[in-house]
Amino acid sequence: MPDSIMYQEDAYVVLETNQPEQYFTAEELLEKLKGILQTHQEDLPRDLQNLPSIEEQAKHLRDTYCEFNLDPQQYLQWYVVRMEK
Repeated sequence: MPDSIMYQEDAYVVLETNQPEQYFTAEELLEKLKGILQTHQEDLPRDLQNLPSIEEQAKHLRDTYCEFNLDPQQYLQWYVVRMEK
């Protein structure tokens, strides 16, 4: 049986084109993704297109993906990290 600590998230490390790595809370990352999704509605993967709101799209993206390529020259990646052992 998996340990429940495997599903706990303290923060996300976020990697962006030409930016130093940053640490975000789940809510901060959600807000960042919502802002990006507002300007990229035409380029969404099919499973995100089927969700009715940007809020739901951002939650699904945060929880099931680990990257969103804005274009061939730009990327956004995020990974769950635990701050303590």
